[in-house]
Amino acid sequence: MSRTRSFFVAWPIAELVGALLAAVLLVLSATGETPAQQKAPETKPSAPAAGKVAPTAPTVAPVAQQQSLPINIEQTLYLIRSTLLTLNDANRSGNYSVMRDLAAPDFQARNTAADLAQSFSDLRRRNFDLYGTALLAPQLTAAPAIDAEKRLRLTGFFATRPQQINFDLSFQVVGGQWRLFGIAIATPEAPPAQAPAPAAKQDAPAPKKP
Repeated sequence: MSRTRSFFVAWPIAELVGALLAAVLLVLSATGETPAQQKAPETKPSAPAAGKVAPTAPTVAPVAQQQSLPINIEQTLYLIRSTLLTLNDANRSGNYSVMRDLAAPDFQARNTAADLAQSFSDLRRRNFDLYGTALLAPQLTAAPAIDAEKRLRLTGFFATRPQQINFDLSFQVVGGQWRLFGIAIATPEAPPAQAPAPAAKQDAPAPKKP
């Protein structure tokens, strides 16, 4: 299994949420209505992740942004975390049957439980813990996108230390649910932490004259 190690400008989940909210406020301002007066239109939710109903998006983005974000923020976070935590459980137990059973049929056809055990043997040998994915927000290196085969692609990393967790995941809709189609994990050394900027030195106050 190939490991992706080259990443570019990160898009934190929090920044994507902020962009959506800012776009909605601009639309409301242009129409002269306040958020309390504006009633959000009903939207059809994207296909939910396997085994869990996807939550409804709290706001509706303009049409162009909806097309560029095929699933909402909550679904994105759920798919990434649930996949990596399922892999973590499989690494700890040495049993990859559940991970395989939850994946798409095409993934199951390409991988036996033994194949998965071999693919992730390095993580298991090093006892590498992926539990940090439950605590930190993932940072995406590209916006969620649907490829020509109608598969969802999610790539990014978790800024864990001393090694960060890079992920490259793809999902396929099966029975109205997003199910794992492909997965690649890499654990390169985290970049050095940036030192905080030194505080500006303040001049001592002049002594008061008696």
